Amino acid sequence: MRSTTAWTRLRQWAERVPAVAYDSAITLAITTVSLLLGNDRVPAGWSGLDATGVALTCAVNLPLVARRRIPFTLCLVVLAVWTVYVALDYWPVVNTLGPLLALYTVASMRPLREAALCALLLAAVWNFAGTTGQESSWATVLGQSVLYTSVICGFGYLARKSAQRNVELARLTGQLRRERAGAERRAVAEERVRIARELHDVVAHHMSVISVQAGLAGYVFDTDPQTARGALGTIADTSTEALAELRRLLAVLRVEGGDRPGDGGPRLVQGTDDQAEFGPAPGLDQLPELADRVRGAGVPVQFTVVGEPRPLAPGAGQCAYRVVQEALTNVLKHAYPAQAAVTVTYEPRELTVTVTDDGGAHHGRHRSPTGGRTRGDAKGDRAERAGHGAVGAGRRGLPIPPGTGSPPPGGHGLIGMRERARIYGGRLHAGPRASGGFEVRLILPA
Repeated sequence: MRSTTAWTRLRQWAERVPAVAYDSAITLAITTVSLLLGNDRVPAGWSGLDATGVALTCAVNLPLVARRRIPFTLCLVVLAVWTVYVALDYWPVVNTLGPLLALYTVASMRPLREAALCALLLAAVWNFAGTTGQESSWATVLGQSVLYTSVICGFGYLARKSAQRNVELARLTGQLRRERAGAERRAVAEERVRIARELHDVVAHHMSVISVQAGLAGYVFDTDPQTARGALGTIADTSTEALAELRRLLAVLRVEGGDRPGDGGPRLVQGTDDQAEFGPAPGLDQLPELADRVRGAGVPVQFTVVGEPRPLAPGAGQCAYRVVQEALTNVLKHAYPAQAAVTVTYEPRELTVTVTDDGGAHHGRHRSPTGGRTRGDAKGDRAERAGHGAVGAGRRGLPIPPGTGSPPPGGHGLIGMRERARIYGGRLHAGPRASGGFEVRLILPA
């Protein structure tokens, strides 16, 4: 483990060293080795290094420090100086490393045609150097020039392709990183929309029930205490259920991965034993409870199931529940106290959920063009609604409690319902009925 850490640190340090530092070190090393070799035992037929030879050796090797900046031009200069060096009968082997490194730099950084030209020039100088001595035959010198230049160009070409591949990988990595960041931003935006939709469904429905019941309780507080107590009880139950749903939704936001209750990981959401586990998202099995709650708010709801119930995907079940909840909330807010009907139909390949209301036609009243009630209509309904129990106190001859009436402009309820249906591959139709009232029909693949 320690050796791996040390190697990683060494590699990071090496990556921080500028390229010119490596080139300077290589240049000094090659120049030093060439000068030492030139002062060694020189074979017969060649001259040892004198002042001119030392100057030419330095002129061949020291420019290599700039090999990354002008590789092609530098290679031509090095080969030209080396040709002069060989023409003055100095030992050619002394300065072979510099030209080979210059050729490798051209092959690794420049197009293939420039590398081929430099390789031909180096081979020509190499063969010219072979003619100045007696140690090797012409065939050996020719073979060496072809082999060395080919190998050097091959390694340089592979290095250039590898560098290009690394650049392309870096570009693709950056592109993927940007795309992933964009996908994460889109996912966050979609999650925010989903959370906003959930909050709208939870808050709008329960607050509508609470608003109706609070208005009713305030109106009959002195004249009918029993009805007021019933309305307050409905408010208490509805607010408790709303808090439970909000707590479940917030728990989902605060619990991630191994922090979910029941998976053995640490819990970010602490609570009592009764609160330790959060129930699943509402589905079709909770529609009867939803209908009972709306009945408690004073809107008669008829709930019907057609066909054989079967399990659905959790998302589809929650989608149907939220659509029914939004539709009944709209009935409660904008058509109170109309009668509503919820029909769940299980078909072979589809699930159809229909929510309808009669627009208050069973009370025989007239509605204003905006969908609300006129003050005279409310007075005419009082006698008809009298004596129907504490829960349906709206039928006791009482005016519509605050919070009901015509729908506000620019609402997003239908937009949210259609968006939910689209997410799960379904479709939603909403509009007025020919016989009066309103209908919302949800069709989901099942």
